[in-house]
Formats: sequence, structure tokens, C-alpha cells
Amino acid sequence: MDAVTVSPKYQVVIPLKVRKQMRVKPGQKMHVIAYDNMVVFIPVRPIKQARGTLKGIDTKIERDEEDRV
Repeated sequence: MDAVTVSPKYQVVIPLKVRKQMRVKPGQKMHVIAYDNMVVFIPVRPIKQARGTLKGIDTKIERDEEDRV
């Protein structure tokens, strides 16, 4: 586990090993969330990368008769 230092401007440098592993590019956007006493960086991915991820999912919804109009 690599440690980073928060600058006076609240900036951090992501360690090279992590940047390579996560394929982080300069200028890339990140979502930053606080979770369970941690700071988590989640790369913002273009919506086109999500294409096909739900392929084959069952979209049938069982409805009761009283729900119908």
C-alpha cells in the first residue's frame, strides 16, 4: 500500500503503480466519494463503454392484475 501526502491545496499524486494499474490518464475525470472512513476515487467512464454490459438480462416484470389499467 502506497502512502500519499495531501498538499496545502488538498491535492494528492496518485502513485505510478496505481496509475498504470487503473490506466489513469492526465486530465481524466474522477468521482470522489467518502465511504466507510475512506476517500475513494472512481474513474468517470464514457457511457459508450457501458454498452453491452446488460446484455442478456431478464427484463420481464411480473405485475399483479390490480396494477394494470
